Amino acid sequence: MTEHDFSPKPYTNSIEKGKVTWESPSNIALVKYWGKKKDQIPENPSISFTLNECKTITTLTFTKKESNKDFSFEVYLDGNKKDDFKPKIQTFFERIESYLPFLRDYHFKIETKNTFPHSSGIASSASGMSALALCLMSIEKELSVRSSAVETSFNENLFNQKASFLARLGSGSACRSIEGDLIVWGKTDSIEGSTDLFGVKYPYKVHQNFKNYQDTILLVDKGEKQVSSTVGHNLMHNHPYAQNRFQQAHNNLEKLKPILESGDLNAFVKLVESEALTLHAMMMTSMPYFILMKPNTLEIINKIWRFRQDSGLHISFTLDAGANVHVLYPENEATQILEFIKSELVAYCQNGHYICDQIGFGANQIKE
Repeated sequence: MTEHDFSPKPYTNSIEKGKVTWESPSNIALVKYWGKKKDQIPENPSISFTLNECKTITTLTFTKKESNKDFSFEVYLDGNKKDDFKPKIQTFFERIESYLPFLRDYHFKIETKNTFPHSSGIASSASGMSALALCLMSIEKELSVRSSAVETSFNENLFNQKASFLARLGSGSACRSIEGDLIVWGKTDSIEGSTDLFGVKYPYKVHQNFKNYQDTILLVDKGEKQVSSTVGHNLMHNHPYAQNRFQQAHNNLEKLKPILESGDLNAFVKLVESEALTLHAMMMTSMPYFILMKPNTLEIINKIWRFRQDSGLHISFTLDAGANVHVLYPENEATQILEFIKSELVAYCQNGHYICDQIGFGANQIKE
């Protein structure tokens, strides 16, 4: 597929106003994407677990307006007007207008809330932008569909592909939040059907060991990140280790396939932790360099390593672009590992806060 496949045919319906609500989850990458080309194209492929509890709920209210000269919208987070979100939404609308030509025809009220702290390294942009993209896709579906006879033009697969494509233009990792439970984004020879344009469901066999995998997120720092992901991605341009890193991601995706098929938890632990540390190594070796981990992040990692060695359990960690630690483990070891988390790790969380999550299966529309 190409970008042109997402350009719509002339709309057949007319709508004066309406409201639509979607909830969309965050995701946590196992093989990380870091660095991008023009138009939100990734420098390397990635694969992620879709989460279940960490999500954004977005309600989009739209009203037809007289002039279609400019974009018109207002943004609210948790009921509070957030004008500082508007530049990002403006950029998003500019990027996607050719694929959703109705955007200038309506005034939009965007009301959003998260089940987790915003801008703290739990990919709020992924869940937020994917939820907004899905709301916009629901409007396009209404504009395009007048009867069941043309319903087939908006089958679920095409709907999800275009939603993922649009979400990517708002935030790269958002394209991995539309579906679940394992999503691949970025063209690679290892994964049939993979593409830079949108996320695709992992197409190969996955062992029972990785079904219902658990992710307990330790909120080490709930504040705004010192360096945004956008800035971090841009620092991969001319990074001395960038090309080796991009090749490493391709190689690790190839290595992950037999791991997921065989259920090899020990190999999974090694690959996922290596990927997490490599991500932060790229940050520490860019110019300018920066560190998003906190002292308590390192304390948690060291305690996880000691506990794994002593217990023989398959506990591991991964990190996103922030200080928080995602503790990953199979469901059948959850009782002992959760006891360890509560007794040994929660003390390193800000205000003792953590989130118990697990693999999820994508976004859902909330009907009125």
